[in-house]
Amino acid sequence: MMIEPILASLQDQIVKTSNSYGMTEIEVVPSELVSVVQALMTHPDMPFTFLTDLCGIHLLEPTPRIGIVLHLHCLQTNTRLRLKCFSEKVDSPTLPSLTSLFSGANWMEREAYDFYGIQFVGHPNLCRILNEDGLTIFPMRKEYPLEDATRQDKNDSMFGR
Repeated sequence: MMIEPILASLQDQIVKTSNSYGMTEIEVVPSELVSVVQALMTHPDMPFTFLTDLCGIHLLEPTPRIGIVLHLHCLQTNTRLRLKCFSEKVDSPTLPSLTSLFSGANWMEREAYDFYGIQFVGHPNLCRILNEDGLTIFPMRKEYPLEDATRQDKNDSMFGR
């Protein structure tokens, strides 16, 4: 069975659909994330019951956006699906938690919070797991210069530019 009829039934909850590297990719409206994933999980012909991965993402172009990427897998048909969901706010990103559907999302969401600062509404214990508790920044956000502009020992003329 093809996945297009399933996605057609969720048309109002999906921002866009594409095919990237042979995998169907959909972008979901943030407020509908849990209902879309639940519909995909409980579909009778193609149930996406396995959460392969959930990670944070920070895109700068065309406009800055912070969100998550999920990979779901239907084990019966060996079909994979990529979902993207972006928060409406970049300075304080908020998305619904998927821990009520997948217990494995717990640590994945904590990692996305730890590195990107995404607040998962409904998460049972959202706290840092890899960085120290007192850290006031989110290190994977692309909001810091790559090099220290105050350094005097490093300029383009030293490298023949």
